[in-house]
Amino acid sequence: MLIIGSHVSFNSNDQLLGSLNQALSYGANTFMFYTGAPQNTNRSKINSSVTEKAIEKMKENNIDLENIIVHAPYIINLANNKEESKYNFSIRFLKEEIKRCEEIGVKYLVLHPGSHVGVGIEEGLQNIIFALNEVNKSNNNIIILLETMAGKGTELGITFEQLKTIIDGVNDKDKIGVCLDTCHLNDAGYDISKFDDLLDQFDKVIGLNYVHCIHINDSKNPIGAHKDRHENIGYGTLGFNNIIDVIYNKRLDDIPKILETPWIGDYAPYKEEIEMIRNKKFNPNLKEGH
Repeated sequence: MLIIGSHVSFNSNDQLLGSLNQALSYGANTFMFYTGAPQNTNRSKINSSVTEKAIEKMKENNIDLENIIVHAPYIINLANNKEESKYNFSIRFLKEEIKRCEEIGVKYLVLHPGSHVGVGIEEGLQNIIFALNEVNKSNNNIIILLETMAGKGTELGITFEQLKTIIDGVNDKDKIGVCLDTCHLNDAGYDISKFDDLLDQFDKVIGLNYVHCIHINDSKNPIGAHKDRHENIGYGTLGFNNIIDVIYNKRLDDIPKILETPWIGDYAPYKEEIEMIRNKKFNPNLKEGH
């Protein structure tokens, strides 16, 4: 079954219900959101009655809460422990995000592994492992999905081997997984046009059973550029047909696919992009008139 959606907003008033309504307006059957602004710590209290209404409406629209994804904020960096206060803040704030996911009832939390900012790759990976084990000491059922990264700056999680090192070090394997990102994979040097070979490689190094989400993005950059600049599907270097092959790959059939493609001016093009995906037909006029 095709489980397709996009990033949507989550505001303090209508929270999950607002996110759901936005997703439904795009013709989606899943969605992803931040529980607050990704760049700061401002968070509104989760409103349980609004959450209950949203879950009821999801059932009416055949949307499974298990397929809904939360993205952790960018300000969390588990890879760098140079400043103990900042490192401890990241751990503490991730714990709080996990609590919010539990209150909403969402199972999956996507996390950028972090940037080592000078401490080095090996120490950075060990910092991530330590932090995740600390976070998992709290009794929760949230699965943290490490996102595959493009490799800009000192980012970690740019190779399958780095992700494997982290996963191997996490004590509770039931609480860890991976979110593949098509733009990031390309920019990290993986060839999306040979996607089955890529999946074979991932399966050999990590195991496909760890994949629980896929971010669908085209890229503005050539393979291996380490830039991380998303493009609308079919308008970048990956190409529409290659992206369709990723989305409809049988080995990833029941995994949520989430669009994180850029807005066109002040317009979110997710409805049209989801239509393109469902019809498997590229719309060359997507960017006109916006």
